Amino acid sequence: MQFHHYTQERNFGCRISDEFTYRGLRLLVIENELIRVTILLDKGTDVYEFLHKPSDTDFMWRTPRGVRNPDKALEMVASSDGPFSDFYEGGWQECMPNGGRACEYRGVEMGLHGEVWGLPWNCQITQDDPEIVQAKTWVRTVRTPFLLEKTFTLRAGSGVLEIDETLVNEGQEQIDLLWGHHPALGSRFVESDCRIDTSARTVVVDENVVDHCRFEPGGRFEWPVGIGRSGDPVDVSVIPGPDSRLNDMLYLTDLGDDGWYAVTSQQRKLGFGISFDTATFPHIWLWMPLGGSWGSPSWGRHYTVALEPFSSFPAILCNAIEAGTQLVLEPGEERSTWLRAVAYDGVERVSGIDGDGVISPA
Repeated sequence: MQFHHYTQERNFGCRISDEFTYRGLRLLVIENELIRVTILLDKGTDVYEFLHKPSDTDFMWRTPRGVRNPDKALEMVASSDGPFSDFYEGGWQECMPNGGRACEYRGVEMGLHGEVWGLPWNCQITQDDPEIVQAKTWVRTVRTPFLLEKTFTLRAGSGVLEIDETLVNEGQEQIDLLWGHHPALGSRFVESDCRIDTSARTVVVDENVVDHCRFEPGGRFEWPVGIGRSGDPVDVSVIPGPDSRLNDMLYLTDLGDDGWYAVTSQQRKLGFGISFDTATFPHIWLWMPLGGSWGSPSWGRHYTVALEPFSSFPAILCNAIEAGTQLVLEPGEERSTWLRAVAYDGVERVSGIDGDGVISPA
């Protein structure tokens, strides 16, 4: 296996570089004929861009504030939830060892969505050929004793970004945690008559939903149709437009052995999907602030859909522990997992995405 920086300046096939910066933040850029993926190395390995080149569609959502460099920002007062919202540019974050709002765990104050999203990661390009490119990234958490390693791989002619991860508890104590991925899809894409398909069979409504949620707190129904607060059936697989002013927080579960979801524009026959390891991520958090998220940090401006493979539910580590759904790592224990993110076209609905990221049309 080769270890080197990108020096070939190749303009065909697969390409990879860790020599770019944006607003002072190091980037990892991976691309081929079909997709370009831009990753913020200095901010949690956030996937800032997932561009489908043939249609010029970036599936990742951007918040109104965009990318802000934490090293060049001064907040007037520190938030009790931590700095996540102040520096949330949209895109795709990794959440660990907490997911959701802040909590305290064994004397550690854990902010919104944990630690790894806000840390700078190390990066080493491990393969750089026209047929395949690969980079290994890794980070150690500060308030908890975790080492997280993540490898990105892209092959020629493929719309699939391969992600392989290993999490290690380097401490001498057993530790509870939440672990998940938070990809938020862009409004220019999702507002264009999109539909959701998934292997999930059950929908659970969060207990702390707001007034603009369509369902009663704690409700449960079979995917995709449930009875809303109005008494009428609601099809969750249909994404309403920005004028709907909705704000749903749901959990999709009972995925079986095959974890996947796909979001597809019916008119454009264009979509984005993820398959993932249900041994580590047996649930999907479905966050839909569809113009109905009031107050800070949205102020009614957020219109996005995030389908988030997660280890546990409900949100917040202390709640997951109470429900008995948290992950537990013993001292020195390693846990490996994978995800495959894919951009595709030519289909209206999806019946499955396999472990290689291959789409099965419905």
